Amino acid sequence: MNRFDYVRPGTVAEAVQALGGDPAARFIAGGTNLIDLMKYDVERPGKLIDITRLPLDKIEERDGSLRIGALVTNATLAYDARIRERYPLLADAILAGASAQLRNAASTGGNLLQRTRCYYFYDTATPCNKREPGTGCSAIGGVDRIHAILGTSDKCIATHPSDMCVALAALEATVQVSGPQGDRAIPFSEFHRLPGDEPSKDTNLGPGEIIVAIDLPEKGFAGRHHTYLKLRDRLSYAFALVSVAAALELDGPTIRTARLALGGVAHKPWRNAEAETLLQGKPATRETFKAAADLILREARAQSTNGFKIELARRAVVRGLEQAAAGTPQSQSDKRIQ
Repeated sequence: MNRFDYVRPGTVAEAVQALGGDPAARFIAGGTNLIDLMKYDVERPGKLIDITRLPLDKIEERDGSLRIGALVTNATLAYDARIRERYPLLADAILAGASAQLRNAASTGGNLLQRTRCYYFYDTATPCNKREPGTGCSAIGGVDRIHAILGTSDKCIATHPSDMCVALAALEATVQVSGPQGDRAIPFSEFHRLPGDEPSKDTNLGPGEIIVAIDLPEKGFAGRHHTYLKLRDRLSYAFALVSVAAALELDGPTIRTARLALGGVAHKPWRNAEAETLLQGKPATRETFKAAADLILREARAQSTNGFKIELARRAVVRGLEQAAAGTPQSQSDKRIQ
């Protein structure tokens, strides 16, 4: 462990000022990812800015929508009555991730900033463009079983690890941030980045900016027709090989509105608006769902050992949409194989 300064601001403005232009400073709240990274010597902050005293721990009504403070814990959010009733897809996705102990500590804002679980990112003995830009990508041609099949570059094939973010992408949430230039809102689809030539940048946060809240739109898909389907190597605490957040509005047997996002397949939660448009106005049948899955996966590219994820993702999309249409969402507490 390296030496670092520690400050504990009381307001958002003080936190932004404490961060300043210091590239070695890091915000810390629940610490469920940052502390890990410090233990592995991936992160060596020169200053830790403890933001747990900031007044960002409330869930508030805002003209029919909900604003979630960045310091609301994942457990509080998942079990909030308003979330469970109006945004059940989000509650299910959160309960599919981590362990109860981690969800009690992890914050909403921190969940958006999780770093990838790529083996090579955590192994400081290997080159990694995400950890040390310009050094290369050890995952390409290496052990790449868990890596991305969509949106990759020749610099990085890492995946985004969050379950919560997949549901937020499907729900079209908005991220509220504050920084030296003031406050601004970032649509969730634009918050995370594909790796491109700069895989070290996970998000489009500007210099000195802090997440203060996430806004959920009024439309939450509150009915029965939703599911968060997570496929992983074991039924207990594990990151997704592939996950699917699916929500439908049905008019009898016809799909009126569809939302669909995938996790575990790309550097960011993967949403395909073209596939959602394809579903709208079509009968909620297996053939329709297969067509949407084929469209989403048509640009998928396998690495040396993760080709199975393309077919896994295709089948997961179909199964997730079937669960949503039938109103039989995946249980996150009764994790039997069906």
